[in-house]
Amino acid sequence: MINVHGIGPTDRDLAPGEDRTWVSVGQFEQMLDLAARRDHVRITFDDGNASDLEIALPRLLDRGLTAEFFVLAGLLGEPGRLDADGVRELVKAGMPVGSHGWAHRDWRRVDESEAREEFQEAHRVLGDLVGGPVDSVAIPFGSYDRRVLKRLRHVGVRRVLSSDGGPAKPSAWLQPRNSLRHDMDAAWLTAVVDGRPGPAQRARRLAARTAKRLRGKP
Repeated sequence: MINVHGIGPTDRDLAPGEDRTWVSVGQFEQMLDLAARRDHVRITFDDGNASDLEIALPRLLDRGLTAEFFVLAGLLGEPGRLDADGVRELVKAGMPVGSHGWAHRDWRRVDESEAREEFQEAHRVLGDLVGGPVDSVAIPFGSYDRRVLKRLRHVGVRRVLSSDGGPAKPSAWLQPRNSLRHDMDAAWLTAVVDGRPGPAQRARRLAARTAKRLRGKP
């Protein structure tokens, strides 16, 4: 599974480090062309950037591809972001929409008031826009622990996407993704799409995911 953040030029200030996951239009098209030749590749988008609608959507449709968009409900309508009409347009085009939370906070560090926004209010706002329940989420920063996962189960989330890297089983509740980066190239894309990680890499990824799932208060 390949995850995209921002594409091309933007008219908003990027958060520290955000430029590392911002790719050019050419890089994005390179990924799409490869994905169009591989039936098993799934594509997602995080953050609800305006480029989701302005750049990504027409290129997905041109290639007959579908992607899932994870939107920050509390930032809708801000400069450089999707607004409510943009979310509706994605849905009208056949693109599933999920939640990326409310305000791009680290879910391991939210207080109770913030948690209500991230795990409840965001789902309500997005559900009103898409016309049905929103039960798929992408974790901001890929930061989670057992408490975060417990909260997600409590609110009835059907599927959780992380940024742990590696292949994902479509039937799994918690699924890793591979994020596009500004320094990606054809070799990286091919390795992600067609490559099979060796035993050592699989072991490292499994250990990292297990540590995340077990850390934190129960």
